[in-house]
Amino acid sequence: MTKTDNSAKQWGARLKQARLAAGLSQKQLGIQAGIDEFVASTRINRYELGVHMPDYLTAQNLAKVLGVSAAFLYAPEDDVAELIFAYGTGTGISRSTHKKLISTCKNEKKSNI
Repeated sequence: MTKTDNSAKQWGARLKQARLAAGLSQKQLGIQAGIDEFVASTRINRYELGVHMPDYLTAQNLAKVLGVSAAFLYAPEDDVAELIFAYGTGTGISRSTHKKLISTCKNEKKSNI
């Protein structure tokens, strides 16, 4: 399996994670993202399996429907993706707490320089 194949599978797994969290079927997601209703389910299925990758505009539309940042879908590391997902969906801790943590990390980094 090539790096591109792995990236497509990782992207698809994240799409599926966000779709399930949003409580949408593949067809519902596709239609709400502007994909023709007759191919919506099949296209989302192919994206989730890593067979195909959407163009960036389609990825943005999918992310918007799912209430996540497109950055979540493209993040190279799983831990970064988890943070983006939690921040975007408001799961775990509140956005204000996320912001405080980021500020604390920035200040800690500055003091270590």
